[in-house]
Amino acid sequence: MAELMAAVGKNVILMSALSAWFFAQVLKTITSFWKSKEFNAERLVGSGGMPSSHTSLVVALASAVALHDGFDSPLFAVAFVLASIVMYDAAGVRRAAGKQAKVINKLVREMKVEHKVRDTRLKELLGHTPLEVLAGAVLGFAVAYLFHRIY
Repeated sequence: MAELMAAVGKNVILMSALSAWFFAQVLKTITSFWKSKEFNAERLVGSGGMPSSHTSLVVALASAVALHDGFDSPLFAVAFVLASIVMYDAAGVRRAAGKQAKVINKLVREMKVEHKVRDTRLKELLGHTPLEVLAGAVLGFAVAYLFHRIY
């Protein structure tokens, strides 16, 4: 088991991706604290917010593969397509779902005045603005580049 953990720890591509995700989650927690002036531990693992940690992870993965194996490698092509899908989903589908949840939550609050409605609050912070996705992509590339230069 120790050999497995050591081998995983030496995998620069995997460590780049996981580190980018971790740094994005920490930055997301800091930006959330800066905006709201209160600590929210859920931001350490939750989705949505600045920067996009999903984007950081997949861009770091694709960048690390490109820097390790070349932009012409089949593995980079797979990682690039995966990153594209995740980024599109983060700024498109999940963002739209978050907006819908916000409207539904507002309707439920307003209906409670005259009707009995079970209080089921939907999660509103699901997706990302294009700026949050861009910030995640820049962070992901920067982390992959640093890992490539150091290791």
